[in-house]
Amino acid sequence: MERQQTLRLELQNRNHLRCALRLRNRVCLVWEMSKRQLPKQAKQIIQINYELYAALLPIFILRCKCTTNMIAYKMKITFFGGKFINNAKSILQIYIFTSRQIVLILLQNQLLMNFHHSLYGKTVATCTLGCKLNFSETSYLLKKLTENGLKKAKTGKAADICVINTCSVTDTADKKCRQAIRKMIEKHPNAFVVVIGCYAQLKPKEIADIEGVNLVLGTNEKFRLLDYLQKHFCEDTQNKYITTQVAKICEYHLACSADDRTRFFLKIQDGCNYYCTYCTIPFARGRSRNASIAETTEAARDAIAQGAKEIVLSGVNIGDFGRSTNETFFDLIQSLDAIDADVRYRISSIEPDLLTDEMIHFVANSKHFAPHFHLPLQSGCDEVLKLMKRRYTCQLFADKVSRIKSLMPNAFIGMDVMVGARGETPEYFEKTRAFLTQLDVSQLHIFTYSERAGTKALENPYIVPQNERKRRSTILHALSEQKLKAFYDSQKGKTATVLWEATKRNDLMSGFTENYVRVEAPYRKEMVNCFETITL
Repeated sequence: MERQQTLRLELQNRNHLRCALRLRNRVCLVWEMSKRQLPKQAKQIIQINYELYAALLPIFILRCKCTTNMIAYKMKITFFGGKFINNAKSILQIYIFTSRQIVLILLQNQLLMNFHHSLYGKTVATCTLGCKLNFSETSYLLKKLTENGLKKAKTGKAADICVINTCSVTDTADKKCRQAIRKMIEKHPNAFVVVIGCYAQLKPKEIADIEGVNLVLGTNEKFRLLDYLQKHFCEDTQNKYITTQVAKICEYHLACSADDRTRFFLKIQDGCNYYCTYCTIPFARGRSRNASIAETTEAARDAIAQGAKEIVLSGVNIGDFGRSTNETFFDLIQSLDAIDADVRYRISSIEPDLLTDEMIHFVANSKHFAPHFHLPLQSGCDEVLKLMKRRYTCQLFADKVSRIKSLMPNAFIGMDVMVGARGETPEYFEKTRAFLTQLDVSQLHIFTYSERAGTKALENPYIVPQNERKRRSTILHALSEQKLKAFYDSQKGKTATVLWEATKRNDLMSGFTENYVRVEAPYRKEMVNCFETITL
């Protein structure tokens, strides 16, 4: 009897094998697609396709001495009213039919992946420079590429495609980007090299002229990276850089990246409407925009589901959240705090004029927000703030710090300070140093001013010499070290909650408390990504 016959199988020929491998890749891709939220009908058809592949594979690559009816029987394929399919031709016809149905259904529901056979299986290496926002966006893009058949390159292995996400906050940042690009080209000599980010938006031709760079994408275009890869990687095109005028930059994409699987950086806002005289960011990222509170909250839920215990709210000017959706940043943090989960949030950086007393009071009494603030001061001299076109005074800044400390005495307050800006005379710098000395903050993040083409600051004739900029930076770095030490000393003997991270150095693990005190302890694998109450 056919059911009792044994299959005697042998390899047929290379053509049949190649045909089978193509079929396998196609069905595996379709099967991956079934993991997404597809309509029930599409899932059923994908299931049929997968089973048909299992039935067809022996026919393509093996010679079978028994009938195909037996193969169909063994695979238990019972379509069309329960009748068995008893020949390969019928199986193939149904396969073709169901494949077409899948495409139609996915197109109708806008769920068809942007898959291109020439990119399938290609490996991708990434390099990210600059802010945490860039890291979030790189993570988002890499996820999209891997969802569409590409693979992350293994460490030490040459990649087929390289993506470098750049920064352009200073001339030094531009230089570091050029060095990183050349290093990636040297490390991956045969790779298709794509450069994205702020530097790519501001100076695309400069980057395109670097030997080995294949494609430069601007701020809007980087989120269509896969489409451009399909076009430029698979076709011979001469268009090496594609950007959008800053006034037309309007797209927004939520993004989230995981740092060591413990701390997640959630992009909640992009762009800036504050045209400070020294800054190029509005020209690189466009106007302020964001997703809705509902969408952003859902993204936070997704991060928590992935294991996030700490989420850092990131953006260019996060206090301006809601401008494009008629909502507010205060509404957002209330929505996030309402999520019932074992998680804490940090506010990455917020403009002093946008940090309201209402927000400070809320953070002080919230369930999940850490007592940790980062405020960009830039200068402790009102005259320089006016030259910069900042939207606050030193008194307003001091009032915000005082308000935070009155409600959260142990709060960590970090701040950005720029030295050597156009118009910063020695007297003005001394005002800044004196203001910072008496301010109750925990740490200073010092930037040395860098001339940026196209900015209003260049119209100021007073230029601080480079050696003087360096001297001022050294003075403020020393002040920052004093303040950080004083803050750490003030926390000794106090109880705090630390979130342990995965990194292991010299048999030690480290983590941060809610108020950003870094602590170390003997490594315990079971405590990674766990909260623990300790005495500092």
